[in-house]
Amino acid sequence: MSVPPNSELEALRPALVRFAVLQLRNNAAAEDVVQETLMAVLEKPGNFAGQSSLRTYVTGILKHKILDAMRSSRREVQFSTLLDGAADGNGNQSDADFIDALFRPDGHVVDMPRRWGDPDAALEQKDFFRMLELCLEKLPPKTARIFMMREWLEMETPDICKELRISSSNAWVMLYRARLQLRECLDLNWFGKHN
Repeated sequence: MSVPPNSELEALRPALVRFAVLQLRNNAAAEDVVQETLMAVLEKPGNFAGQSSLRTYVTGILKHKILDAMRSSRREVQFSTLLDGAADGNGNQSDADFIDALFRPDGHVVDMPRRWGDPDAALEQKDFFRMLELCLEKLPPKTARIFMMREWLEMETPDICKELRISSSNAWVMLYRARLQLRECLDLNWFGKHN
C-alpha cells in the first residue's frame, strides 16, 4: 500500500504542528520536525502498509523525530536560566485543596468515576482523539507537555525531569493533576455522552 495523496498529509499538518510545539516549545523546531516527518513519509511511501490509520503512522514517525530533536537540544549549551527556580508558585494551595477534596480521610475517592464502557472500542474512534486533543489543550501548557512526554513519547521520569528542569516529585504531582483534569474533561465531554 502506498501513502495517500499529499492533501491527506497536509490535512494532518496542523495537529502535528500543535503537538510538536507543545513538546519542543519552539515554533521553528516544531515546524522542522513536522517537515522532516512529512518528508520521511513521502520519501518512502512503500513503508506505509495500511495496518494502521495514516494519522497513527505519521504521528509514530513524528514521535521519533521529536525525541531526536530533544536529544540534540540537550547536547547544545544552554545559556538561558529562565527555568532556574521556576517552581509552580501560583495556586499550589488551591490545587492541594482541590485534590484533597476528591478523597475521604481514609484515602478512598469521594465519588467513583462514571463507568466508561469499553475503553478499547472508544480508542478506535476518531472523535475520541479529537476530544482528547481538546482536553489536552485545556490543560496548562507545561502540564500538557509533561503528560504527553510521559504517556505518548514514553519518556522516563528522570529524562522528563532533566528536560524540564524539575524535581521528580514535581513531575509526579503534575502528572497526577494532568490525569485528574483529563479524566474529568473526558468524563464530561466524551464518556458521559457516549454511555
